[in-house]
Amino acid sequence: MRSSAANIPVNLALCKKLGLPEDTYSVSIPVGATINMAGAAITITVLTLAAANTLGITVDLPTAVLLSALSAICACGASGVAGGSLLLIPLACSLFGIPNDLAMQVVGAGFIISVLQDSAETALNSSTDVLFTAAGSYENRKILVSAEAEAA
Repeated sequence: MRSSAANIPVNLALCKKLGLPEDTYSVSIPVGATINMAGAAITITVLTLAAANTLGITVDLPTAVLLSALSAICACGASGVAGGSLLLIPLACSLFGIPNDLAMQVVGAGFIISVLQDSAETALNSSTDVLFTAAGSYENRKILVSAEAEAA
């Protein structure tokens, strides 16, 4: 599948199998399919760092972490648009002084591998939707159990 929205039924079934509360996952999974950013953030970061490395630009760890954080913020909603993450690469490349013509070559390479890249991005987006729903549900369950224990 190349769309996080197409994975909604699969993710809903997985949440049900995990025993998560339906009132939680029936909202979080569809919302996650439209605003998830994990896959796009990784695509933007990896292709930008690959471009920087190819051009001999040294990127230290704090800068790479900052790029990852900025990519995650910029990627909100980009995963729902076909090739949306690739369109943010010139912006990320500009942080390292990479000219737009070279950044667009990176985008072109991204389009060449887009079937693999987009499938991996969608898988990551879908899995994080379920992971975050499960984490929130389990934390909420833990809080409820603690409150019941204190009340007893």
